[in-house]
Amino acid sequence: MQHDWFPLWLSLRVAALATVLSLIVGLALAWLLANRSFRGRELLDATISLPLVLPPTVLGFYLLILLGRESALGRFYESVTGSPLVFTWQAAVVAALFHSAPLLIKSARAALESVDHVYERAARTLGASEWRVFLHITLPLALRPILAAAALAFARSLGDFGVTIMLAGNIPGRTQTVAVAIYDAVEGGNGDLARSLVLAVSALAIALLTLANALAPKRA
Repeated sequence: MQHDWFPLWLSLRVAALATVLSLIVGLALAWLLANRSFRGRELLDATISLPLVLPPTVLGFYLLILLGRESALGRFYESVTGSPLVFTWQAAVVAALFHSAPLLIKSARAALESVDHVYERAARTLGASEWRVFLHITLPLALRPILAAAALAFARSLGDFGVTIMLAGNIPGRTQTVAVAIYDAVEGGNGDLARSLVLAVSALAIALLTLANALAPKRA
């Protein structure tokens, strides 16, 4: 029996885009939390970590309210693109981003804080700007654990269910990601498709975890 692999390919695309966005936004926030003291830093850290402890459906509900057609952000997005954000594959990217970014930010912050600041101070005394210090000193020293965190964020994005189904829905051929498709297949009694998708996702997860372990810093 021929299977529809669209949910797997969509999930890979969604996870890739969400991971790239997580790296862009997450590294900036991780650097800020690791290197700057300011009023409200602990509150910001708690807010970033909130998706790790909230039920996914609760996070999805918040995003639905924040990005729906009746919200200011939802109306702005629709005025720019000509179509609403919710119940599109782009909404699945947003869902995966909010589901996975906190994990990457926490790991990246720990990696940046572990960097020996002697090298950074030496670069500053030689006249290097903060951007050059980060790009040429801090980032290379913390690169391996950050890449390991990115692999974990990709795996987390790949397996999101609760946030995605709340924000992007379950539209076959359009927004149905692999986790949603597995649930749909089980509910519909299509055990063959469910087993195939489960095996494919499990193999990808094992590969990503192996990569993350290989990139993690080795202790003597």
